[in-house]
Amino acid sequence: MLRDSEPIQNKAKLIGRRMFMLTGVKLAIFFAIIGRLFYLQISENIKYRSLSDKNRLREWKVPPQRGIIEDFFGEKIADNTQVFQLHMMPEDVPNLEVLFFRLSKLINFNERQKRSLLRKIKKRKPWEPVIVSDNLTWSEFSKLNLFLHEIPGIKPVVAVARKYLQDGSFSHLIGYVSDVSISDLENSEFLRKVHVPGLKTGKTGLEKSLNESMVGEAGYQRYEVNAYGKRVKELKFIQGTVGKNYKTTLDMDVQKFANDLLKDKSGSICVMDIYTGDIIAMVSSPTFDANKFVHGIASEDWQDLLNDDKKPLINKSIAGLYPPGSTIKPIVALSALENDVVSPNTIVECKGEIELYGHKYHCWKEKGHGFLKLRNAIKQSCDIYFYETARKLGVDRLAITSKKFGLGSKVFDILDEEKTGLVPTTKWKLKNIGKGWVIGETLLAGIGQGYFQATPIQLCLMTAQLANGGCKIKPRIIDDKNALEPIILAWREEFTYRNKEKSDFNTTTSSQTADLPINVGSNLLKLYRNPENVKFVLDAQFGATNEPMGTSYRSRHIKSEYIYAGKTGTSQTRTITEEERELKLKQKDLPYERRDHALFTAFAPYKNPRYALSVLIEHGGTGASIAAPIAKKIIKKVIDRHQLRKKYQQDLFQEI
Repeated sequence: MLRDSEPIQNKAKLIGRRMFMLTGVKLAIFFAIIGRLFYLQISENIKYRSLSDKNRLREWKVPPQRGIIEDFFGEKIADNTQVFQLHMMPEDVPNLEVLFFRLSKLINFNERQKRSLLRKIKKRKPWEPVIVSDNLTWSEFSKLNLFLHEIPGIKPVVAVARKYLQDGSFSHLIGYVSDVSISDLENSEFLRKVHVPGLKTGKTGLEKSLNESMVGEAGYQRYEVNAYGKRVKELKFIQGTVGKNYKTTLDMDVQKFANDLLKDKSGSICVMDIYTGDIIAMVSSPTFDANKFVHGIASEDWQDLLNDDKKPLINKSIAGLYPPGSTIKPIVALSALENDVVSPNTIVECKGEIELYGHKYHCWKEKGHGFLKLRNAIKQSCDIYFYETARKLGVDRLAITSKKFGLGSKVFDILDEEKTGLVPTTKWKLKNIGKGWVIGETLLAGIGQGYFQATPIQLCLMTAQLANGGCKIKPRIIDDKNALEPIILAWREEFTYRNKEKSDFNTTTSSQTADLPINVGSNLLKLYRNPENVKFVLDAQFGATNEPMGTSYRSRHIKSEYIYAGKTGTSQTRTITEEERELKLKQKDLPYERRDHALFTAFAPYKNPRYALSVLIEHGGTGASIAAPIAKKIIKKVIDRHQLRKKYQQDLFQEI
């Protein structure tokens, strides 16, 4: 019996052990599940709630509103305006082809836009909105809202876009914005960080230079979606942060006036405060409508701009390079005086031409000017006198003075399109052309021809630094009061010194001032050795405009408050042959593209200067006949506006 019960007992024990192990496994599984649930519910609660919200919520970033740009008086140059847009949610569109057909019947929607939209859709996730059009007319916007219930997946939206002055007077300087391109993203880390659908970026001018601070921060729209990803309701809308606003030194009235004067012409007008460096106006012509770029310029409009012989896309004020012509003669005279090469009493005979190594160099006056001293040589713009002066001076010493007064380097730090120009030297030619300098090239440099290249804004700066008595200034477009304060203090100190030492200034000789420190009297950097030399050159320019036989005498002002001093210039576009000289062809008889550029520089009012300007008319002929009459009108406009300008800023200097 005992032996029969043993197998049964062993079997029971085995079953008991198995049940115990099974219970243990069950308990382990139970506690593992409890632990996992605890981990998911407690430890990973935030993570999974976030994932849940991500599946339940959708965010669409809204492009930020750009900061505005104003003129000196607070008038808006670059503003933002309300526009009507059409957005599309791809996942809500049952049939794209049907949608495209319906849109073509309601709005301006062509094949080019269709292809562009399809490319956008392929790059986006189905729930991400796509902008179909960002510039609907009111009529189109109304039609879409009327038939909205019949067109699933679209949403008419009221948004904000850039707006510029229609006349294009500021287009070159302010620039324009447009869609962010692939190359923009590749070349800008900033754009890669802030880019959202619909964002516009600055392409040229101040819009490009100030882009990072003007963009602002993007807003967003938050939606709740169902299990299928379809929007159920809008939960939150954040507008975003508006970009930084900028106030400029520009005067809208003067800018528009200058732009009107250049209508139907190709050229530039620049106006500058000779003490603060404030740019009052800077116009390039022909211009263009910057608004066309905001929403994507039509291909035919773009081709018209590219194919225009007058190059409307180029800012001629800062990127146009021209031989300065006779406008450089005051600098040649100053350099020669500063280096004791000539004196005011040096006499040169002009017979109309000189011959050097078998080559003839002509004066603009065929029969010559006769015997001249330096003042009359500037006044009548005698080429022969300045050939001889340049020959004695040498191109390298002329280059030093030219660079001091602003030629050969950029005027601004914030405009990428600006060119440096060229002030030739013997070393420059050897390095860049591989040939030695020849004396004939020095003669040409003496009348601003040959290798010399300058922008209109450089000529304006050159004139401003002469007019203020020979002190260096830094031109500025952005009106920054903090930056202006040290300028104010420096000029106050300078004027105190000048008034205190007035008798010495009138009697000081070159030898007496040779060893004076450059900053004597103020913190301003002096660009001269002897102040009397600067005064002499300014007086000669007065003669050029206000005395008979002066080259711009016909464009003088009679009223005392408008009297100015200036210098005409003619920038040759080609070498004139001896055969052409014998034919005595006039500029008007030549084809447009073969005519010389007309130049004029000036400062006003003469007795108490405050403003300098440069005028360039491409292929306009002579500076006396074309550029000077335009300058006369600009000067009157600027002086008339001066009193208004004083109300907005402390008047630092003597009354005009």
